[in-house]
Amino acid sequence: MMTKLRYSLDLQYFAGEKTEKATPHKREEGRKKGQVFKSADLSTAISMLAFFLYFRLAGGGVVKQLAEMMGQFYTMNLGMSVTELNLHRMLSDLSVQVLKLLLPILIIALVVGVATQIFQVGFMFLPETLLFKGERIDLLKGLKRTYSLRAIVELLKSMLKIIFIGLIAFSILWMNRQSIAQSASQPILESIRSLSQIMLNMGIAVSIALIALSLLDYLYQKYDYEKNMRMSKQDIKDEFKTIEGNPQIKSKVKERQRQMALNRMMQEVPNADVIITNPTHFAVALHYDAEEMNAPIVIAKGADLIALRIKEIAKEHQIVIVEKKPLARALYHSLEIGDSIPEEFFKAVAELLAYVYRLKGKA
Repeated sequence: MMTKLRYSLDLQYFAGEKTEKATPHKREEGRKKGQVFKSADLSTAISMLAFFLYFRLAGGGVVKQLAEMMGQFYTMNLGMSVTELNLHRMLSDLSVQVLKLLLPILIIALVVGVATQIFQVGFMFLPETLLFKGERIDLLKGLKRTYSLRAIVELLKSMLKIIFIGLIAFSILWMNRQSIAQSASQPILESIRSLSQIMLNMGIAVSIALIALSLLDYLYQKYDYEKNMRMSKQDIKDEFKTIEGNPQIKSKVKERQRQMALNRMMQEVPNADVIITNPTHFAVALHYDAEEMNAPIVIAKGADLIALRIKEIAKEHQIVIVEKKPLARALYHSLEIGDSIPEEFFKAVAELLAYVYRLKGKA
């Protein structure tokens, strides 16, 4: 005799699994809390590349400015008597000269850093993230972060960067080993120029390598972000209920829907055969195709500013505008967009269409 085994299956377990992509609402809420994905190394790597490229292109001018600055400093201050006023003036002049020398570098670093951040996460201003929170100094949570899987991944990434950068730096030095050896027997200025070129080439190569690693890190951060933002089916249902119950959200949704409907209606106005107006308060646009319709239909209507916009579009497309106050008011209040003209208005509308067709030379 066979024994039947029965297992109970809790469907709520599957409902709680986070298998769904995050909704736009959750992404927006997360963004308000600073939850975005980016590579912290990408900004540093691009700034390094810009720094080394600047010295590669303008290094001669920088060295020349530095030499002139030092020459002026010693020429002007060598025989100066040491007093508090003279020392203050000397340090002030030196500070101004150093600032002029460093200003282009600082501007490049600032512009590149800001541009890279905006490229990754867009413009974000979150002052609440700067507020003090006691949970940030929680020892237990700190230990969890230190010994978490994410911390291990970050450690492996750092080791990979060190190894990768070390190999590239060693390769550059190995390829230029003869030039480095010969620099010892060269004049001091030529030796400095030669070694500087090698160091700049090394810096550019390392920066490019870091950018490549940072792009891989960016893809990993995106994957990790999407994974952490996943939602369960129950989460999505709960969020939908919350949004539906929020008066502000409902108001925004309705306003958006109304605006979209208004835009679609305005796009139909050029297809009208006639615009019937009040003339200032109401405007109703009618369209009629004898082969496809039993009666004319309303394709647009509006009051006040919307009526004014309908008439403006009609004038742009040379659509006949007819002033019929009682008819315009009656059509506006009794019909909706897409409704056919009821029998009670057949005669009045037919007379208008006949008048319009005569103006246009239609049969």
